[in-house]
Amino acid sequence: MRILRATPEFKTFEVDVAEEVIDSYLRDPVRSGYHVLVAEDEDGVCGYICYGETPCTIGTWDIYWVAVAREKRRKGIGKLLSGAAEAAIRKACGRMIVIETSSTPLYENTRRFYAGQGYEVIARVPDFYAPGDDKLILRKLLETGKEV
Repeated sequence: MRILRATPEFKTFEVDVAEEVIDSYLRDPVRSGYHVLVAEDEDGVCGYICYGETPCTIGTWDIYWVAVAREKRRKGIGKLLSGAAEAAIRKACGRMIVIETSSTPLYENTRRFYAGQGYEVIARVPDFYAPGDDKLILRKLLETGKEV
């Protein structure tokens, strides 16, 4: 929670939702529908990722939250977390990962990070979060041993 509260991209109400999701996972990891991975170093938790299977789909998964402590960014932690989540999703026969994010300048680094991980913007919903703040939907197809 310390990392989320210190991340300027996340609004207070978004941090509240993230806390509810984490609490749900901690109470009942299987039935919550969420998966949470954390990265730790000598200073303790330095990042986390939360993802889950998308209801009513076959092989589609969502990544809901990725956060790395500001002072630990650009050290490959986000890439390691994303890679671990993708490996787990592949193992569960996932074929696609979807991420939703904001179009505002504050999220430019986030969008650049996802692009570097192979995600592509496939849709834009104008004014979704607020006037002038579009929702961008990103997708990554996973190799499953079959041609995608």
